[in-house]
Parts: sequence; structure tokens; C-alpha cells
Amino acid sequence: MKKIYSVLFLFVITSVFSQKEDSVMVRKIYDYYLTQSKAYSNLEYLTTKIGGRLSGSPQAEQAVGWAVKAMYDAGADTVIWQPCMVPYWVRGKREKCLMSSAKLKIKDKALNCCALGSSVGTNAGGVKAKVVMVNSFEELEKLGEKEIKGKIVFYNVFFNQAHVRPGTAYGESVKYRGRGASHAAKYGAVASMVRSMTSVADDEPHTGNMIYDSTISKTKITSIAISYKAADALVEALKEDKDLTVYIETHCVTNPDVLSYNIIGQINGTERKNEYLIAGGHLDSWDNGQGAHDDGAGVVQTIEMLSMFKKLGIKPKHSIRAVAFMNEENGLAGGTAYGKAAQDKKEKHLAALETDAGGYSPRAFGVDTTFGLYNKVIKWKDLFSPYLIANIEKGGGGADLIGLEKTGVPCIGFEPDTQRYFDIHHTAQDTFDKINKRELNLGAGAIGALFYLLDKYY
Repeated sequence: MKKIYSVLFLFVITSVFSQKEDSVMVRKIYDYYLTQSKAYSNLEYLTTKIGGRLSGSPQAEQAVGWAVKAMYDAGADTVIWQPCMVPYWVRGKREKCLMSSAKLKIKDKALNCCALGSSVGTNAGGVKAKVVMVNSFEELEKLGEKEIKGKIVFYNVFFNQAHVRPGTAYGESVKYRGRGASHAAKYGAVASMVRSMTSVADDEPHTGNMIYDSTISKTKITSIAISYKAADALVEALKEDKDLTVYIETHCVTNPDVLSYNIIGQINGTERKNEYLIAGGHLDSWDNGQGAHDDGAGVVQTIEMLSMFKKLGIKPKHSIRAVAFMNEENGLAGGTAYGKAAQDKKEKHLAALETDAGGYSPRAFGVDTTFGLYNKVIKWKDLFSPYLIANIEKGGGGADLIGLEKTGVPCIGFEPDTQRYFDIHHTAQDTFDKINKRELNLGAGAIGALFYLLDKYY
């Protein structure tokens, strides 16, 4: 019995000592991020000197070169150029959306709009037609070809304000942006429009990718988003005149796919070099803004993790990777390529994290339950609570981790405060001046501390 008590006593003393040691180290890590981090200055360069970085564009190519240098500057032992073929969609000159009504004495009233990513353009003369407003695919189906053929379908779908997390509302409504054009084309529509994916009543249109689904319709029609205020104006006008017309003109072109790259910065492990812990964000962004929150913030936060290990003299047991994924916005070619390469090379990934919800204050980690990862991370909740991480929840990783998830790698999503994220998501307002330096560094610190602990205890 005395022997059992002695073992228990030793276990308790060791655990207490380890927790204190971890607490001190986590504090040291946060001190680094809050006083020495280059995440903010790196982001300033990426967003203001290079700007919007849509896959295939010259700016995306510049960003690849920037990421290689930034990885080496952060202390990467090696930087890997991982090839992937990406779509090259070009928006073209500014879109037009004009509303006219003889009854209301409105002629060519401009509705702020933007073409959705991957949309075809109109012909030189644009498209002009009456508008059918619907609130769901079910409503569209009930109207059928008789009511829709030759008209423009307007999906007037609001964010559900009852949701505490805006991302939940986004997830519910984004299907109308994604496949709305194909559903409308099925019944003979000549174009489609969506209310911007936001709950903010401003005049800023939100772009985002759409998909032509040939299983629904083989016809491709132009698809645009109109701003919240423009959508409201259209709704009010339709109440008074169901015969009003809208003119849409876009100049989008889809070029052949081009070669691009994921950029992977790696610190080699001292004991288990062939086992990997990775964190990443996506390097590409939409062309209408600077891609500061989506997802320049995620890229610089994870690059800074390399610098943290090096500057603090932490020699990880496992190989640590920061990944700047390409083509998250309109194709996921980078995430797919990473997963395929990992499988082909039989690389052993122990955990993967993506940060792609903006550079706001940290709030939580969403952790996969695969292979007991959640049970491991939840034990560190008290270590993170002083640093604004209120929750460690069951969850998973981001879109770029899809290739790894398919192979069973446990994934983690970093969750900042997203209440403001969809105010500027996919808009011209996603610019560097919307970034708060302390919030950005606190988020980076959370990721860095988590990977220190993962490396120590895995």
C-alpha cells in the first residue's frame, strides 16, 4: 500500500511541476508574440505592396515569391515549393447592374454589384430582363419554367440573425451563391443574383465563388451579388412593380489553368524528423480587396510560428511546418495537392491546423476527436484561459485540410471572434487598415503556444 501511495505522490508532484513549467513557457511564448512578432509588418507588405491575390493572377505569383522569402526570414530550415494547377478566372472591367421601371419613373438606377467568382460573363450587350424574387430553392421549383424562363432570378436570402455565430448563418445561405445559377438555369433563367452574404446593411457587394453544376443544368448563366442596400432597394421596387427590369453586364473570363504553388516552411525535428505538425492559412485572396483578414492574417500568423521556435531556442522533436496554401477561394487545388503529396510520400502527419476566420481576438480551438487529439488538447484549457481562449471544443480544421482529413489526420480549427468577419468578408473593405496589431499577435500566440504543447506531448 505504501508503494502505491508513493507512486501516486510522485505522479501528482510530477504533474504539478509540469503544469507550472508549461505555464511559464506559454507566458514566454506570448511575451515573444506581443513584443517581437513580425506578423503585422509581414501582413502590411503582403496586402499593401502585393494586394489582392486571386489564383493564377500576377499578384498571386508575386505572393508565392514573397512567402518563400518570409519563410526563410522566419528561420525555416527548408522551404518547399509544392506545385498545383489552379484556375485563372479574371473579373474584367467593372460590372454593371441597372434597375429600370416606367411605373416608378426609375431609369438605369445603379445597384452596387460584383460578379461571383467562376461566373461566365455576359455578351457585349449585357442581359436585360424582368426579375423573379425567391427565398429558397423550393420556392424556385414551385414557380417552374413557366414563371422563370427568360427572367433573372434574385435569391433574396438573409442571414439568420438568431444564430450566435455568423458562420452558421453563412453556411446556411452560401448554397444560393454556390449553385444558385445552375438551379435558375434549369428553368430557363438568363442570369441570377444573390443578396450579399452578410448581415450588415451597407452598400458593399460581397463576391465569392460559385459552381456550375452540370447535374442540375448544363447551361451557364451569369451570376452576381448585389449589396445589402441594393437588395433592399430591389425588394421595395418589386413590391410596387413586378414588371421592372434589371440590366446586368459583366466581363468575366476563365483562362486555362496555370501552375502555382503551396509554399511550405519547415523546421526539422530533432527526434522524429519524419513526423509532422502543420499550421497554415491560404495565400490567395479575392481580387476586389487586399485579403487582409481573408486570409493574409492566417498566413502571417503561421509563418511567425517558425520564428517563435527559432528565436526562443525551442528545438522541436517533430518537424514543424507552416503552409501557405494556394487556391482556397475558388478551387481548393492547394489543399488537395498537399493531401495527395502527403499520401504519395507516406508522410506521417500527427495534427494539422488552419486559421481562416480573420485576424480578430482569439476565442477557441475546434479540435478533431480522431486519435484522441481532443482529449489531449482539452487538458491544456487552463493554460490558455489567461490569453482569451475561452473554449476548446470538438470540431475540426479548415477547407485547405480536406486532403489530410481524407487520410484520417486529426485537424484543428483556430477560432477568433468572428462577429465582424462577415461584415467585410470577400469585399473591397478587406484591407490592412482593418487589422488590429494586438489581436493579430494574440491569435498568432495562441497558435504558437498550442504547437509548442503538441510537439512536447505528442
